[in-house]
Amino acid sequence: MSSNVFRIISVLVCAFLISACASTPPPNLQQVGFTETGVASYYAMKYQFRKTASGERFNQSANTAAHKTLPFNSRVRVTNLANGKSTIVRINDRGPFIEGRIIDLSRSAFSDIAEISAGVARVKIEVID
Repeated sequence: MSSNVFRIISVLVCAFLISACASTPPPNLQQVGFTETGVASYYAMKYQFRKTASGERFNQSANTAAHKTLPFNSRVRVTNLANGKSTIVRINDRGPFIEGRIIDLSRSAFSDIAEISAGVARVKIEVID
């Protein structure tokens, strides 16, 4: 193999490896209008006043939520698909960490859209800000 061909292949392989390591979020996750459908749950009381991933203290009375990838301080409309009730939350934590769930809501936010005793609700989320 000629030395020029070897150099070209080496450059292409390096470019591929560098681009494969780039840390970019999935498309559209940071854009207003991004939607996702799945299961919402709410935080257990044991998390009250613990630090969230954003560094602030968790407050069950505030309308906040955890999402795996949305940027902190994103405002999200959460709509219960069974009854049409919705609430707006601010993302300030990471999670949920239970398979199949897309968002963890504060107790206050969850009670806006469903009975606490239900534990979970099928929802649509939409980034609004």
